[in-house]
Amino acid sequence: MQRWRDLADIPGDWGRSVVTIGSYDGVHRGHQLIIGQAVARARELGVPAVVVTFDPHPKEVTRPGTHPPLLAPHPRRAELMAELGVDAVLVLPFTEEFSRLAPADFVVKVLVERLHARAVVEGPTFRFGHRAAGSVETLRELGGTYGFDVHVIDLYERGAAGEGEPFSSSLARRLIAGGDVAGAAEVLGRPHRVEGIVVHGARRGRELGIPTANLDTVPYSAIPADGVYAGYLTAAGERMPAAVSVGTNPHFHGTRRTVEAHALDRTDLDLYGMRVAVDFTEFLRGQETFESLDALLERIADDLRRARELTSGG
Repeated sequence: MQRWRDLADIPGDWGRSVVTIGSYDGVHRGHQLIIGQAVARARELGVPAVVVTFDPHPKEVTRPGTHPPLLAPHPRRAELMAELGVDAVLVLPFTEEFSRLAPADFVVKVLVERLHARAVVEGPTFRFGHRAAGSVETLRELGGTYGFDVHVIDLYERGAAGEGEPFSSSLARRLIAGGDVAGAAEVLGRPHRVEGIVVHGARRGRELGIPTANLDTVPYSAIPADGVYAGYLTAAGERMPAAVSVGTNPHFHGTRRTVEAHALDRTDLDLYGMRVAVDFTEFLRGQETFESLDALLERIADDLRRARELTSGG
């Protein structure tokens, strides 16, 4: 899959393509449906499928300080899109100047002159251009002018018989913030993942015989609510069952919020300086303080037992 960081990176001889545009944070099940339809249409036409997305998130430019919690960094999104059959991902630098492009100018600059769109696939709430003035109806009108079709795809909805709230990034973020990582996985189509570099922490886990990988997480990451979780730690291509702690370690009067993962039954790992990923699968309990170190150790042993049971299927 080709990856471009600017319009100038697109090959000069690039031909027609099918395009879908959006932030696509998380590449959740609604996103998967839209992207999948774009790929299917591209295969029908015999042209590449291209996803156009933005960095930073548009809200950080139009309303600084309102960047939403991040469900997946751009490299992870690209991996997920590649799995869906996407041929190229264009990550456009979202600047103040770019944000002022009128809808028609955006279409000409991106879809017509550079990507030579044959078709565009979007969700029903798609907005684009300065002050989000463009809608799917605007896109259809411009498609008629510039020779591309527009296909609008409804998002999946939660619950039986199509009932419930549509799949969305905001729904996934809300579930994650509440610690409902199982519910978030239903929206995302996979466990929620947090990535980061392993850094030195207080080393209490190692002193207790339960070493943990302390993550310096990717900025703006959507971190689950404080508590203990079952999940998986992936490092150097190896996916290991894990127990994960999120919070300030109140028993030790901590103040800094951390994400720490213990690879179950592994004490031989040296992960410092490595980029790792933590997948959250089940909430076990909230953070607690204990009357004694023995009481803490007893609770940790129970956490590890439950995490082992929940991840035994791999």
